[in-house]
Amino acid sequence: MTTSSSERGVSLGMPELPAPAYPDDVRARLEADARELIARYPDSRSALLPLLHLVQSEEGHVTRTGMRFCADVLGLTTAEVTAVATFYTMYRRRPGGDYQVGVCTNTLCAVMGGDAIFDELQEYLGVGNGETTDDKKITLEHIECNAACDFAPVVMVNWEFFDNQTVQSAKRLVDDLRSGGTVSPTRGAPLCSFKETARILAGFPDEREGAVEASGSAGPASLVGLRLAKGETAPARVVHPRDGGPHDEPRDRAVHEPSPTEHLSSHDAPQDTSASDPAHPAGPTAEEGE
Repeated sequence: MTTSSSERGVSLGMPELPAPAYPDDVRARLEADARELIARYPDSRSALLPLLHLVQSEEGHVTRTGMRFCADVLGLTTAEVTAVATFYTMYRRRPGGDYQVGVCTNTLCAVMGGDAIFDELQEYLGVGNGETTDDKKITLEHIECNAACDFAPVVMVNWEFFDNQTVQSAKRLVDDLRSGGTVSPTRGAPLCSFKETARILAGFPDEREGAVEASGSAGPASLVGLRLAKGETAPARVVHPRDGGPHDEPRDRAVHEPSPTEHLSSHDAPQDTSASDPAHPAGPTAEEGE
């Protein structure tokens, strides 16, 4: 027995018309920017990622017109451009708000409060993941690790860091964004609109006064590995085994100075496993089916 196309939910309507072109003045301006970007690469198609940020800065998301423009200036097909634009999550496929509020819900941020923040903001703003408030101010989404685990839970607004957030501070943050209040990231450059951020990500300089000089970096815990890689010695620590608490150390005993290659966390202390503990041999404890 066969089913009709309508029963299968397949549309047999007219194919989608080609995307309209940008107005002449907009295209001329974007072409000048595109030439500057393309000139930075030995192979022109390598400029596709920054060009997608460029067209996103024009309309706030990557439109069919923007993808057609990228294809034209790079000599690619629209299918090739679409394949890239739909792969990377930093490219919006539909209109969004002035501020993209991303709540990290990866493991550490989640258990430190990220899940609670995201759930509360959905209720507070009346939107779901990837949706935009009615005033077009905020697009809310949950995002993966932002490499700022030592500041968990982390919220990002247009890719700028807002560290050590709580449910209440996150609600105040979105209130200030919607009301036009002064909002300053914990570290990094001053906040700007999503379109302005997209242009910076395309590779053009941030020309706002003081933006380049704004400081900010990873936290101390994130930089431990870098310091060790440079040969710097970590402070001396006594690491106790997992199965015991602190023990009295002889006063005349020298404090061990760990080398850069040693683990400093008690979570890395050796444990008995099925391979090392005869009382817990490896392998199944019962025959299959019992």
